[in-house]
Amino acid sequence: MEQKISNEEYNEYVEQVTPTYNTWKNCFHAFWIGGLLCVIGEIIFYFFKNYMGMPEDDAASYESILLILLSVLLTGFNAYGHIARLGGAGALVPITGFANSVAAPAIEYQKEGQVFGIGVKIFTIAGPVILYGIFTSWVLGLIYYFGGQFGWW
Repeated sequence: MEQKISNEEYNEYVEQVTPTYNTWKNCFHAFWIGGLLCVIGEIIFYFFKNYMGMPEDDAASYESILLILLSVLLTGFNAYGHIARLGGAGALVPITGFANSVAAPAIEYQKEGQVFGIGVKIFTIAGPVILYGIFTSWVLGLIYYFGGQFGWW
């Protein structure tokens, strides 16, 4: 027996089950969490540059490495997911979010083995970012090269 519902009933049902979001609240959380990650990065950079006496390029490299390490450790202890849920893009866009997107599938699928678990699933989230980032860089490099050849700049 097939039951038919009216458009009004369906729209009411959709309205009930659709989650609601407070955009201003989400933007606020993304802003302060992203800002906090940047402040932590600046503190690390300042430490390496001023206390360890490193040149700026080396200090920036060590800063990135340490932020990635901290992100992976927080992912392993199941804490970065909570930070990302609260901070949204503020936690997912920086390099820490990229490290989390690589580490999380590796941790989740490690029980399936090195090849069919970690090897297959490690880039499920980060893979498209890497692929299209490299492809876009290649296309822009060609445009830049041919633009220079034709005297466009």
